[in-house]
Amino acid sequence: MKIIFMGTPEFSLPVLDALVVAGHDVLAVYCQPPRPAGRGKKDRPSPVQQRAEALGLVVRYPVSLKTPEAQAEFAALQADVAVVVAYGLILPQPILDAPARGCLNIHASLLPRWRGAAPIHRAIMAGDAQTGVCIMQMEAGLDTGPVLLREATAIGAEETTGALHDRLSAMGARLVVDALARLPHLEAVVQPDEGVTYADKIDKAEARVDWTRPAVEVDRLIRGLSPFPGAWCVVGTERVKLLGSALADGAGDPGQILDGTMIACGDGAVRITRLQRAGKRPMAAAEALRGLDLGQRVS
Repeated sequence: MKIIFMGTPEFSLPVLDALVVAGHDVLAVYCQPPRPAGRGKKDRPSPVQQRAEALGLVVRYPVSLKTPEAQAEFAALQADVAVVVAYGLILPQPILDAPARGCLNIHASLLPRWRGAAPIHRAIMAGDAQTGVCIMQMEAGLDTGPVLLREATAIGAEETTGALHDRLSAMGARLVVDALARLPHLEAVVQPDEGVTYADKIDKAEARVDWTRPAVEVDRLIRGLSPFPGAWCVVGTERVKLLGSALADGAGDPGQILDGTMIACGDGAVRITRLQRAGKRPMAAAEALRGLDLGQRVS
């Protein structure tokens, strides 16, 4: 099929690769413009832009798709379908209507649960037992379109957003290739009104650990915010990013260090399995804490 691909971050890469391998004609790749990054704050192209250019594909990164010029340029491609995954711009109606078969979105949740910006983070933080991927026919509302295909997967007891992100990305790539192969014969199932939840964008203010909360909530927060933005606490006088955890058998005053990497919560305890100290690389918690004056508690 003649496809326009629209995506920006690493989550989108397996999908772009899968479309190319499947033999589809990718007419153009749309992504977010390069952003300042690194110490020099030089403009850095997105992961999708870098991959698309390496594949020799046409790349476009308009600041907006609301102008008549951008919409005319998009429509002129005469695509069969647009495949959208973590693109980052709202698609106005003329864009949604331009491809012959509309725009398909790959969404990393079991819709209508977790519509919005951060479905993977929120599923883990809420303690969901499972999540998945939906291939959705896009419409003007926020992730409200009918679903063409869906696939569920269990969330592991110690799984982080980073690990689940990679699994769902691969699942989405496989599922959208299947959807495109069967597109004329798939039934678009309208989402039910019951069970709608919204995955609000992660606010960095959420990231500091409150050790008075139950251990199950602290564990979900740490895993849900790993690797970005990363839950954090203060150990001694140093701010430390917590990147992995598991529920542990222990009890004590909230924030009390029970035995090296086990920390008491308001109810129960968690064991920190992976962390990152300022200016250091992420590493196993026991290794990272060597030489750090732990004191008796964290805050």
